[in-house]
Amino acid sequence: MNKLTRYTYALMAGCILAAGLSGCLKYEKKANSHTSGTTTMVCDNTFENIMAQEIDVFEYQYPEAHILARYATQAEAFDSLMSLNTKTIVVSRDVTKQEREILKSKRRTVRSTKIAVDAVALIVNPENPVGKLTIKEVADILSGRSSQWNDIWPTDKLGEISVVFDDKASSLVTYMRDSLLNGEPLGPNVYAQGSIPAVFRTVMENKNAIGVLGVSWITTDMRSADMSKEDLAMSVLSEEPVEGASIVDDVKVLSIYREGEARAYKPYQENIFNGTYPLFRQIYMITTGASGSLAGGFYAFVTGDIGQKIIMKTGILPARATRIQVVQLD
Repeated sequence: MNKLTRYTYALMAGCILAAGLSGCLKYEKKANSHTSGTTTMVCDNTFENIMAQEIDVFEYQYPEAHILARYATQAEAFDSLMSLNTKTIVVSRDVTKQEREILKSKRRTVRSTKIAVDAVALIVNPENPVGKLTIKEVADILSGRSSQWNDIWPTDKLGEISVVFDDKASSLVTYMRDSLLNGEPLGPNVYAQGSIPAVFRTVMENKNAIGVLGVSWITTDMRSADMSKEDLAMSVLSEEPVEGASIVDDVKVLSIYREGEARAYKPYQENIFNGTYPLFRQIYMITTGASGSLAGGFYAFVTGDIGQKIIMKTGILPARATRIQVVQLD
């Protein structure tokens, strides 16, 4: 038995002797409100680094609040919401009319809001000479029609193209398949690595690989992931505006041409904001929590000013952005 456990038992014994067990437990229990208590949520794991910072700042600002987050696939998030195992999810699509009706039949009122726009970045090894792709070339690679780097760029340094995602059930897979291949299956050269960090490692170790991930995973904000909750909170709770993050140089981030465009663009916030970068998707927060509950309080926080400032810091585009500072351009 460790010291903390012995202390806890001693405290409980003291309560029993002084006022009875029921009175002691009643005194220790925290009230559940929009800023206190405990609630759960399930977040699409491709947005984990974003939501983890939202939770850190919220819990710092409201010390009696505890958000227990699980990071899973988008399908698992919706399953948890529909089965009433959680009240809040963060995903890349809005709740459908049919899903609203099902939840309504279970006496649940749904609120949903777009909280951000995420750019889908394509990354390659720094030794890869390819720096730009057209949308058609990306589609040909995903489908397997272009299986060799020589199909894209004349080079004798590279061989077969390997496309790597985080998970076969990832929302990134769904987005790329639906938006670029019209729902057709991905080619035999596409692989799941098991996690976003594994995608990053694979690209760093394999010059033939091309990785697909959300842009917030490759911004300078990730280098400050070990900031204390206090330092992170202080950076967004002040009245000062926050700057968006720039892209790291550990890997090469490809520029993408829109169909018919003469210039290719990288997934910087400015290019997401003005629509010149073609690969992007929405991020939604969906909750069945009442306004006065902790789930409702966290929903209001993320969709409010501070929550949107946190999103700005991560390098993606907050939903309420009206002006974007240009941090880095080609």
